[in-house]
Amino acid sequence: MNKVQQAAPVAVVTGGSRGIGRAVAVALAKQGWNVCFSYVANAAAAQETTASVIAAGGRALAVKADVASPEDIRRLFAAAFQEFGRIDALVNNAGIVGEPRSILDADDAHLTAVFRTNVLGSFFCVSEAARLMSTQRGGHGGTIVNMSSAAARHGGMPNEAHYAASKGAIDSFTFALAKELAPHGIRVNAVRPGLINTEIHEAHGGQDLVNRIGPTVPIGRAGTAEEVAEVVAFLCGSLSSYVHGTLVDVTGGR
Repeated sequence: MNKVQQAAPVAVVTGGSRGIGRAVAVALAKQGWNVCFSYVANAAAAQETTASVIAAGGRALAVKADVASPEDIRRLFAAAFQEFGRIDALVNNAGIVGEPRSILDADDAHLTAVFRTNVLGSFFCVSEAARLMSTQRGGHGGTIVNMSSAAARHGGMPNEAHYAASKGAIDSFTFALAKELAPHGIRVNAVRPGLINTEIHEAHGGQDLVNRIGPTVPIGRAGTAEEVAEVVAFLCGSLSSYVHGTLVDVTGGR
């Protein structure tokens, strides 16, 4: 057994300093993974994630990198591979909602910001990860989990056509990748969270919105970042070895 086979598995989690990203990093660490995660600006939050991953039993590497920048993405994966010597999973979690705006007021700068982060960033991250994991290029295979949203199927909150459309692109991207990357030993799936109690809802009223809409969810409440993270960790690991090209809703029935 070589050193790569003996080493703990390694996940790259984009946008890992807060919310669902942090919960994913911790959930993976609890299952024996080491985690490299990116963050954009909040160094204090990144330090908290690092401490949480270590407390959960994993090694952590925080890399300041914006997935909207191809250069930053290349640097992120280079740092992860240099630190751990392998990549076994990519969790494409980083994303932005963008300013709520009617389609009547859409402009190039607004749309570009959302799609560059949510869609192009995911494309570039997969490209880097697949090069390292591909069994056709000397890698040992792996998994990719894209973070979509239930907004891809129901249109999202008011004035968020840009966000819903970007997540619809992630759904299609997932299906296409599943076909393309299976011969490379790489499984690909996506998770579509619904109403989850995180900071992403600040643009629409934050906790007040969650408190108002939560009881309308069939299960009777908003979900937690940890509940999403457990599904992501399952899809990254061997227990989901025959789950491929699938969109998994974590929505409480909504």
